[in-house]
Amino acid sequence: MNISAVLPLHLLHRNALGTLATQSRAPEGYPYPTVVPYAVDAQHRPVVLVSGLAEHTRNLAADPRAGFLVVDGLGNAAGASDNVLEAERATFVGRFEPVGTDEHVAARYLRYHPDGERYLALGDFTFWALACERLRYIGGFGRMGWLDATELDPLAPVGYDDERALWDEYDASRERRAGLELLGVDRYGADWRLNGSRRRTPFDAPKMDADALSAALREASAVSFT
Repeated sequence: MNISAVLPLHLLHRNALGTLATQSRAPEGYPYPTVVPYAVDAQHRPVVLVSGLAEHTRNLAADPRAGFLVVDGLGNAAGASDNVLEAERATFVGRFEPVGTDEHVAARYLRYHPDGERYLALGDFTFWALACERLRYIGGFGRMGWLDATELDPLAPVGYDDERALWDEYDASRERRAGLELLGVDRYGADWRLNGSRRRTPFDAPKMDADALSAALREASAVSFT
C-alpha cells in the first residue's frame, strides 16, 4: 500500500517517547528494547540524550544498528487512541551515530526537553541521532507499508539561524498564547507544548522560505487546540 511520507513524519513530531531497540552485547545477539525521550532534529532524525554508562549506549557503541518504535500517545500526545492496536505507529530502522557538538541539535532538543540541561551538566551524556534507512508505518487496519528513508523528506531543512529567528519572533510576539510554547519549526509543520502536552500543527503545504514559515506560524498559533 502506498503510504504518504508526511504521516510518519508528523507522527514522529507529535510524540515525545520512543522505544529504542539495540543489539545486546550480553546476552549477545538479542534485541534490547528500552523507552527513551527523544526530540526530532531539523532533518527529522530522532535524537536521544544518553549516558555512556547506559546499556543501550554501550550496545550502540559496539553495533550502531537499531530499531526505533514510536506509538502515538506513548508520550501523552493529544488525540491518542485508547486501543494501542488502533494507534498510529512506525518502526524506524537504521544506525545511531553520535552527534557531537552540533549547536542546532542541542538547542532544539533542549526546547523539547528542558530537563536535559541537568543531564548535560553531568558530563556523561551525549546526543545520538538515528540515520534511518527504512521505516514501517501502520496507521490502522489496512493502512500500512514500508517507506525508504529518502522518501521521508526530500527538502532542504530549515537552518539553525532561520529557526532561531522564528523562535525569537514567536516568543516576543503579541500572538503568543499563555501556556503555548513553540518547540520546533520545519517545512511541514510546527511543534508545540500546550500546558505540558505535545501538539503538532501540520501546514497546508511545505513552506520554502522564512516569510512563508513566519506567516504559517502565526496562523498555526491561532488554532484552537482540542
